[in-house]
Amino acid sequence: MSAPSTTPGVELPALEQLEAAVWQALVQASKTRGHGWRTATLATVTPEGLPDARTVVLREVRPADHTLLFYTDARSPKVAQMRAQARGLVVCWCPALGWQLRLQVALAVADQGLDVSSRWARLKLTPAAQDYLSPLPPGSRLGAPQVQAASRGHFAVVTARVLAADWLGLAPSGHRRARFEPGTPAQWVQA
Repeated sequence: MSAPSTTPGVELPALEQLEAAVWQALVQASKTRGHGWRTATLATVTPEGLPDARTVVLREVRPADHTLLFYTDARSPKVAQMRAQARGLVVCWCPALGWQLRLQVALAVADQGLDVSSRWARLKLTPAAQDYLSPLPPGSRLGAPQVQAASRGHFAVVTARVLAADWLGLAPSGHRRARFEPGTPAQWVQA
């Protein structure tokens, strides 16, 4: 079964192929600066039970494992939130595709080990390394600008394992929506 396209003149793949197209778009986003899904919103829960959302950069995607990877400062408040409540929501919007993606995820944070050290070895050679070398944790009040960086990075890798995906294609001709869950057949749902 095919659905109308969200882009004029382009037919959406059949439902069975749409999930693969979504994962392909996520992989492309992790490799392409400027892709709409490269920067996503990650929502977690504060200790007070309030939602807390921020923009994260999609660094890697592993479709076979249904996982996304983000980088963060290990001292960030979101790390404590993820360790206390290991569930979250990732929201992506791509204007070029007209696609919104909401992902219910199980979150894990690693600040040690081979996965972390191998990624840090590549990242520390780039200007982005400065994001993880600050002597102060993110959100700290500053009396004066800090110029001295820490000698050790506070780099951490966040793994978001997708539990369920809600895809929405927006179009003037009609919106389409589908739901994907690993191990369960995809299904069209009311937009």
